[in-house]
Amino acid sequence: MALKVRRIITGHDANGKAIAKIDEVVSNIREGRPGALAHAIWTTEGFPVNNDTQEDAGARPVQTTLPGGTIFRVIEFKPGVQARNHRTDSIDYIVCMAGEIDMDLDGTVVHLKAGDVMVQRGTIHNWINNGKESCILAVILIDAKSVKAENGKVLPAVG
Repeated sequence: MALKVRRIITGHDANGKAIAKIDEVVSNIREGRPGALAHAIWTTEGFPVNNDTQEDAGARPVQTTLPGGTIFRVIEFKPGVQARNHRTDSIDYIVCMAGEIDMDLDGTVVHLKAGDVMVQRGTIHNWINNGKESCILAVILIDAKSVKAENGKVLPAVG
């Protein structure tokens, strides 16, 4: 059964009354690599964020990160997901909602299971699902400067 993610986006009517502007099952789903399905929830651009827009910012086409902004997505990693070793210029807040998954950090493996949270700070990494069921992660990516190693070497986005 395919993952169905319901998103509720709040806003205001013409008189300023708080309402649910969007209440739907996410249909904007992108396969970033075989076995990884990203369900787009919302994006923002600039700080502070402008909450006055009436557009559906979850429909905005984005890549892995958004310069000067944020991306909120729910990702399903199926068993045997294809490898993608990469680094992003972002700080990522990650909540493991269901299942289990390994994050390979340059050869050091960190195991996550439902209920675990991670703050991923521009490290090179790869998600590996060796289990028998999908792992579901809620991920918020916030644009950041390229990280620098202690010796001053810049470690830019890659992969």
